[in-house]
Amino acid sequence: MLRETFDAVAERYDRVRPRYPSALVDAIVTAAGLGPDSRVLEIAPGTGQLTVPLAATGCRLTAVELGASLAAVARRNLADRPRAEVVVADFDVWEPPAASFDLVTCATAFHWLDPATRAARTAAALRPGGLLAVVVTDHVAGGTTQFFHDSQVHYERWVPGTPPGLLLKDASEVTAGIGEFEREPGYEDVTVTRFTQDVTYSTDRYLEVLLTYSNHLALDEPSRTGLLGALRELIDTRYGGTVTKRYLHELLTARRTLDRTGAHAPRDFG
Repeated sequence: MLRETFDAVAERYDRVRPRYPSALVDAIVTAAGLGPDSRVLEIAPGTGQLTVPLAATGCRLTAVELGASLAAVARRNLADRPRAEVVVADFDVWEPPAASFDLVTCATAFHWLDPATRAARTAAALRPGGLLAVVVTDHVAGGTTQFFHDSQVHYERWVPGTPPGLLLKDASEVTAGIGEFEREPGYEDVTVTRFTQDVTYSTDRYLEVLLTYSNHLALDEPSRTGLLGALRELIDTRYGGTVTKRYLHELLTARRTLDRTGAHAPRDFG
């Protein structure tokens, strides 16, 4: 499965994947009111890109990570945070304590969860009034936009199924889907806040980043070698050995509902 490919490159993932903007982290901390008395559940933390700054609040944090190698690196990054634990498990079948967390969060990984159950399962893990915070990340126009447009001819050659003439969208054209949270009876007050960041990469660093993406890792060796070689030549000869990538991070939040008596509203998600 594609979602399992990341575990084979855990050290590279930790080294080159960008961290989240401090303003985004601050927005989560503030909205959830995190502090030493807070209980946090993070789903699919990777190697701790969001986990580490959340753990710095002193909260009690449980991170559920599918990959054993990713989890090992995350534990290393959290070594000075004894109140943070990393559990190796598949959240789709993991059984959290019901209605016990002040914050449930998932960054750039919610799309890997089972769409039939993920909204209900996250709601069931939250205390009444608790916060869900999902980060959706997209690559948008900005930075060295022309490089990404020029690179499409190489993707069309080496990556099966690449749409012809694919171009980056402006951030204003990208809209996070919030319908599943609005439809889920366990949630209310759904909001979206947007953050952008530009990250500049050398040729080698950029190619390393590509080798943490599931679609690149899934390529056969000749195709992957051909694609990376073509991109290396493009960056080195036409872009002076560096490219800048613009990331759009959309922070989707929702509050766990209360029933009429102010108690946890149960939901059976199977």
